[in-house]
Amino acid sequence: MKRIILLSLPIALFVVLVVFFYSGLQRDPSVIPSPLIGKPAPAFTLESLADPRAQVGSLDFRGRPYLLNVWATWCGGCYQEHAVLLSIARENRLPLVGLNWRDERGKAQRWLEELGNPYAAVAFDGDGRAAIDWGVYGAPETFLVSAAGVVLHKHIGPMTAEAWQRDFVPRLGQAEP
Repeated sequence: MKRIILLSLPIALFVVLVVFFYSGLQRDPSVIPSPLIGKPAPAFTLESLADPRAQVGSLDFRGRPYLLNVWATWCGGCYQEHAVLLSIARENRLPLVGLNWRDERGKAQRWLEELGNPYAAVAFDGDGRAAIDWGVYGAPETFLVSAAGVVLHKHIGPMTAEAWQRDFVPRLGQAEP
């Protein structure tokens, strides 16, 4: 009897692990709950990517909704989403604020010159401290912030036209003052 229990224990553990891993594979990796949802967006004031003597901060967008997009030139997903961000910017529904994360200023400036700049402003977060306050796991990540300064949604991974329409557009009404 003892032998049967000892033999069945590893099998039972294996089955539990298979079920656990299988359920994890069925989840959408861009849907990770953020503790910031429904809470005030972290305040930040950083150097502007374009001009280190100028500042870009969350107070610049007080009273109006905005998208905060965390990106970097070393990020493949950021390149992948760039055309979608340009399209969203052309809709002119709300400003896109870039948070250039742990990047090289010159490379980031050239990226925007070559690919186009969808951002109303770009903050340069060279040391990554502002991104930590936002709970950033990795680039790209995009946050919808209401006019009241509350985080309404977080999208992890490259922004797609489908994600924009499905996850952001329906929340734009909540974002308005």
